[in-house]
Amino acid sequence: MAFLGVLAFSGSMPATVFAIRGFDPWLVAIGRAVIAGFIAIICLKAARQPLLPPRSQWPAYALIILGVVLGFPVFSSLALGLGASTAHSAVIVGLLPAATAICAVLRAGERPRPLFWAACTAGAAAITAFTLIQHQGTPSWPDLLLLGALVSAAIGYTEGGRLAKHTPGWQVISYALVLSLPLTIPVTTALSFTTPITLTWDAVAGFAYVSVISMFVGFIPWYAGLAKGGIARAGQTQLTQPLMTIAWAWLLLGERFGALTVVAALAVLVCVAVTQRART
Repeated sequence: MAFLGVLAFSGSMPATVFAIRGFDPWLVAIGRAVIAGFIAIICLKAARQPLLPPRSQWPAYALIILGVVLGFPVFSSLALGLGASTAHSAVIVGLLPAATAICAVLRAGERPRPLFWAACTAGAAAITAFTLIQHQGTPSWPDLLLLGALVSAAIGYTEGGRLAKHTPGWQVISYALVLSLPLTIPVTTALSFTTPITLTWDAVAGFAYVSVISMFVGFIPWYAGLAKGGIARAGQTQLTQPLMTIAWAWLLLGERFGALTVVAALAVLVCVAVTQRART
């Protein structure tokens, strides 16, 4: 389940690159939550579920909103808009499993074994070294924005995984999206009238992907996987996401990679296998 979510998320960066070719990065980041929010309302109505969660859970949903509804989309869209390449941006995804595991320890009370932490560290180091060697990245504003995206996603994933233990994953992301609409609708409306828009097929397709798949559909199996497998352990499946993202960038954007990708892929797969065997 977690891997299905990762597969859906792996196309987010290339799709965002396509989207910002025709839309302002702020509009892409905020507008996707509006489209996904209306889909969430339709799903909740069809399932005859309330449109809002219990008030006692609103603080947790506020963290999800700040993390994955607003934080990650805004930071990543701005970083890509400032020229960060898709493959370089994949560095943050390589570090996400480690950051999510730390949040799980602090927030969800999980206590992974030392073997888990060793494999997690090795996997994060391998994928980070791979992306940095490939693109010779140096600290810059895009890097700081990507760091903000990393922290935001880790917090949102942890809170969503906690709530998904008692609430179906699709309802968790639906409630977060609906609760964010009073903010995202007026901001999106203002941006629609004040920023330039160029309607092209690739821009519209990219916007549709990040709105429907990245912002809604992908979270359904992702949160379910975190709830069933443990936030820290299931979250390690995301170590495969950078390589999938780079593969999509090669197929869709023409970015190239060499034989080092094969070595990094094998290293990541080994680390994921070890983390899956290390019970929390």
